[in-house]
Amino acid sequence: MVTRRQLLTGSLGALGSAALTALLSERTANAQSFVLPARVKRVIWLFQSGAPSQIETFDPKPMLKEKEGSELPASIRRNQRLTTMTANQSTFTVVPSPFAFSPGGQSGAMVSDLLPYTRELVDQLTIIRSMYTEAINHDPAITFMQTGHEQPGRPCAGAWVSYGLGRESEQLPAFVVLLAKNSSPDAQPLYSRLWSSGFLPSAHQGVQLRAAKDPVLYLGDPVQTSTVSQQRLINSIQALDRARLAESHDPDLDARIRAFELAYQMQASVPELTDLSEEPESTFELYGPDARIPGTHAANCLLARRLAERGVRFIQLYHRDWDHHTQLPHRIQRVALESDRGSAALVRDLAQRGLLDDTLVIWGGEFGRTAYAQGEWRSGQFGRDHHPRCFSIWLAGGGVKKGFVHGTTDDFSYNIEKDGVHVHDLHATILRLLGIDHQKLTYLHQGRELRLTDVSGRVVHEILDL
Repeated sequence: MVTRRQLLTGSLGALGSAALTALLSERTANAQSFVLPARVKRVIWLFQSGAPSQIETFDPKPMLKEKEGSELPASIRRNQRLTTMTANQSTFTVVPSPFAFSPGGQSGAMVSDLLPYTRELVDQLTIIRSMYTEAINHDPAITFMQTGHEQPGRPCAGAWVSYGLGRESEQLPAFVVLLAKNSSPDAQPLYSRLWSSGFLPSAHQGVQLRAAKDPVLYLGDPVQTSTVSQQRLINSIQALDRARLAESHDPDLDARIRAFELAYQMQASVPELTDLSEEPESTFELYGPDARIPGTHAANCLLARRLAERGVRFIQLYHRDWDHHTQLPHRIQRVALESDRGSAALVRDLAQRGLLDDTLVIWGGEFGRTAYAQGEWRSGQFGRDHHPRCFSIWLAGGGVKKGFVHGTTDDFSYNIEKDGVHVHDLHATILRLLGIDHQKLTYLHQGRELRLTDVSGRVVHEILDL
C-alpha cells in the first residue's frame, strides 16, 4: 500500500518519462519506411470540395468555342459512364467556358481570369492537367481522394503521415483540419470520417479546429480550478491509465493517454495559435479582408501558415461549393473569388518566410467537369456534370518543378492524351516528398498489410525537382 502523497509524487516522474517514451515511439515506430531522403517536412492540402471545373480554371480549350452548340462526338464520349443527372439528356451540347484565359509569369502557363492571384504566382506552381479518378459521384470520389479507397473506413492521407512520421511539435497534433464556413446552402456536406484514422490507432486522426470562440471544445480549464489541482488530477488519472495499460495493452487506452497529454499542451498552444492580433497589417493586405473573418478560406489559409510555423505535419483545409450543375457562370465566380486570394497568399507567405522550400501545398478537388452542358446551354444557366476521366490540380513547394505544366487532355478536356496521373499516383508522390516509400508504409489489418495506395500507385517523377 502507498499513501496518496506517494502516488502523486511518483507519478510526476513517471508521466514525464511516459510522455517522452510515447513521443519517441511515435517518431520511430515506422522507421523502416524512411528509406528515401525527405524533401519536405509538411503538407498543406487546400481541398476544393465539389469539384472545380478544369475547363473554367486550368485547362483552356479554345476548340470548344468553335464547337459551341454542337453535339459532343461519340468518338470522344466513348460510351463512358455518365451520372443519372445527365445520362437521360437527349443531347450533349458542347459549351465553351465563358471566361478568358491568359498567360502568367515567365512560364506563360495559361490560367483563367477567375483566378488572377493564382496566375500571378504560376512560376511557383506545377499544374497537373491530367489527373483522373475512379469514382463519379461526390462522396466516393472525395473519400477516394482523401483515403485511397471509395468505401469509408480507411485512414486518410493525413492519418498515414501522422502514423509514419509522428508529431514534430509537442504542443500541437501532427494532423489538423480546418473547414471553411458554408457560404452557400447548396455546398456538398463533409463528414469527420474524411479525416479519420480508420484502422490506424486513433491518436493519428485529424484534430478539427473550429471557427468559434473555442477552437477545440472542452479544452479550457473548469471554472475556479487552480493549475495545481488540475495537474494533480491529470497525474492521478494518467497513473491509473498507465497501470491499466500495462495489464490490458489496449491501443485505445494508449490513444486516450496520448490525447490527455496533448490536450494539456494544447491548452496553451491553441489560444496562442488562433490569436491573430500580433499579425502585422501587411499580412492582411496579402490575404485580403476575409482573413479577418474566422472560418473563411482566407482566414484558414493564414492559420495554416501559423500551424506550419509551429511544426504541424499535415494541415487539411476544406473549401466547399464547387458543385455547379446549374448557374455555373454566376456561381463559380463567387467561389473562385473566395479561394483564389487566400490560396495564392499562403504560397507567397510561406515563400517570404522561408517555409515553402520544405512545405508541399496542394490545390484541387475530387474530379472534373464535362465539356457538355447540363441543362439549357443558351440561357446562361447551364452547369457541368461530374467527370472523373480528367481534371486539374496544382502543387507548389519543395521538390516540385516551378512553372511547369504536366499532362495533356483532348480538345474537349474529356480524355487524357498524355501523362495521366491517378489518385494513387498523387498519394505516392506526396509520400515520396515526405521521405516515405508508399509501398513500405503499411499496417496489418484483418490479415493483410494495407497502405494508402492500396496495390498500385507510382511516384510521378516527371513533376519532381529533387
